[in-house]
Amino acid sequence: QVQLVESGGGLVQAGGSLRLSCAASGRTGSDYAMGWFRQAPGKEREFVAVIAWNGISTYNTDSVQGRFTISRDNAKNTLYLQMNSLKPEDTAVYYCAAARGYYLPRKVTNFGSWGQGTQVTVSS
Repeated sequence: QVQLVESGGGLVQAGGSLRLSCAASGRTGSDYAMGWFRQAPGKEREFVAVIAWNGISTYNTDSVQGRFTISRDNAKNTLYLQMNSLKPEDTAVYYCAAARGYYLPRKVTNFGSWGQGTQVTVSS
């Protein structure tokens, strides 16, 4: 099992930037795909971005394409999400997750390990 801890959330004005980090520990390995999800109040958890185990392939949901960048440093067991040009609709709790046995998973059920989440609030 992989333990995940997110950090870097906060309050930012529209148009601003934040960088989220996710530190992995436990049974870590470079064979996990890693992803970011978010959940706004009253809404279901939704996929944001995913990066393959090798750090080469990534996939973003359409609403963040061109604004968010997912990356990973396998030597540091850390996942990142650089968020630029933030909008009020990006406000949510952001979760990192790990999936084994998939290349670019996008479903909540593909991921077996989850962090506790970090709040991102974008004011207008």
